[in-house]
Amino acid sequence: MSALDDILGALPADAISQQVGASPDEVRAAAAAVLPALLGGLQANASDPSGAGSILEALGQHQDDLLSGGADLSAINESDGQAITHHIFGDREEDVVNKLGEVPAMGGSGMGGALVKKLLPILAPMVLSWLAKQVLGGGAGGGGLGGGGAAPQRADTSPSLPGSTGGAAGGPGSLDDMLRDVLGGATGGASTAPAGGGAAAPGGIDPGSIIGDILGGMLGGGRR
Repeated sequence: MSALDDILGALPADAISQQVGASPDEVRAAAAAVLPALLGGLQANASDPSGAGSILEALGQHQDDLLSGGADLSAINESDGQAITHHIFGDREEDVVNKLGEVPAMGGSGMGGALVKKLLPILAPMVLSWLAKQVLGGGAGGGGLGGGGAAPQRADTSPSLPGSTGGAAGGPGSLDDMLRDVLGGATGGASTAPAGGGAAAPGGIDPGSIIGDILGGMLGGGRR
């Protein structure tokens, strides 16, 4: 199964729909657009050594296996999700929200931006939990980005937020390489340069197109 299948399959769409004032189908369609953007944003950050280091530190705090058996909305820390989203997209966050709100599956008129904004802080912790399990192998850990939990063993002391400064690149076979490999697989090998061609996600959304068209030129080679 793909990253999108894994995360969408655990999505508590009915509970989220009641919270955000949209139908479960609208929640699923919007999530299918938002998830590639989050994964593509993480991929852009991971292409920079300091970005990869700080993502790995954050993953050490998200070894909570949040998706097993279906995510529980009450277990998702939206304040944590807001911090994750901001550090992935930085000052381009509103641009990403607006662009995602314009994709055809969201109605194509930009009206979907409000739903996207509500979903980002819910989906971001789910993405980090999924990524932590792939890269670090899961296990018990703390909750929010400022919480506890064992961080991965690294020679540097990078800050714990994706996009923060600090962190040195690991050598071949390092966690840095594994992180980039996992994210490359999760995004279907799509880069943040304008390009499409990925397999369609639920809702008829092309993840490669989302990553290329939405993030292309926005994030460059990763935030520092």
